[in-house]
Order: sequence, then C-alpha cells, then structure tokens
Amino acid sequence: MKKVYFLQTCDTCRRILKEVNLDGFEKQEIKGLPVTVSQLDKMHAISKSYEALFNKRAKLYKAMGLKDQEITEADYRQYILDEYTFLKRPVFIVDNAIFIGNSKKEIERLKTFIG
Repeated sequence: MKKVYFLQTCDTCRRILKEVNLDGFEKQEIKGLPVTVSQLDKMHAISKSYEALFNKRAKLYKAMGLKDQEITEADYRQYILDEYTFLKRPVFIVDNAIFIGNSKKEIERLKTFIG
C-alpha cells in the first residue's frame, strides 16, 4: 500500500508532492476528505505515537493554549480526529513504513526508501 495524506492549501505539501515520485500512491486531501478513525489508527500502528502525528506548529495549537497543557496520547488522537490541521503533514505510508511531516531529513528518508 502506498498512500499520502496532504493538505492542498499547504505550499510545503504541494512542493513535496512535486519532488517525490508519486507513481502508485493513493492521494488523500485531508481537508476535503478528513482522516478516519481507522486511517489514524493505522498510522499509529506503524508510528507507535499519536504525538508524532500531531502538528505542534498549527495556529490552533497556540490559540487553544495546548502547549501549556499536559496532553495524553488519547488527547492527541482526538485532536487530530476533530481538526484536520492537527495532523502533521504530509504523511506518507509505504507498506509498513511511515514518513511524517516535512522536515528535509524525513523527505530524504522517504525518497531513499521509495527509490
């Protein structure tokens, strides 16, 4: 399985999608088609962390004062399900490997992995 979760309005996502060979990838735009419970749980099964999937740079994170709160894994999961902007993006799943976010290191790791 090859899948990418991204946000069409995000310039960084669009740039990365142009850089990466997307042949065979199913694309899901998360604002138009939000991540489902089973999709998020599959991401968690691979990454072993909802926090790793959580976007702490989202404007809403600061607006809600979340950085000053103790947040559990269950909380991270619920925030991501409630608001698409909380999913760190893009998220690439290639078989049983996951690549989360837009750091240069993570994107290079993805490119190396998919060839």
